[in-house]
Amino acid sequence: MTRPASLIPVPALSDVAEYAYAATVVPSTRLVFTAGACPLDADGATVAPGDHAAQARQVMANLETALAAAGARLTDVVKTTVYVASARQEDLVTVWEVVRDHFGDHEPPSTLLGVAVLGYTDQLVEVEAVAAVGHDG
Repeated sequence: MTRPASLIPVPALSDVAEYAYAATVVPSTRLVFTAGACPLDADGATVAPGDHAAQARQVMANLETALAAAGARLTDVVKTTVYVASARQEDLVTVWEVVRDHFGDHEPPSTLLGVAVLGYTDQLVEVEAVAAVGHDG
């Protein structure tokens, strides 16, 4: 089977980034677009107020659950956007390390942003993703 997506590292660009710079998706592949995964527990409460890393772990668990409901996995993700409610670069790095570790060797292109505020009380982290699933997925 042809892989539904390919991640593209770009040797001409810096290797400091811990992700591929681009991704391609085979036409007719089923795309999955997630809403922003939030650091909410099953009752809708924001977990770990004030703790960027703990919220990022909850966000990634929720993202995996949402992807699974759509028949996808983290290894199918071809693009993420990571939002961090902070003006401190250290907080963005803390969140990024959690997100990166959840993806392991799979390094989809990603955008990491510091924002002023997110939608839920005490929310510090949100991650949205696009995944490409093959015909058998």
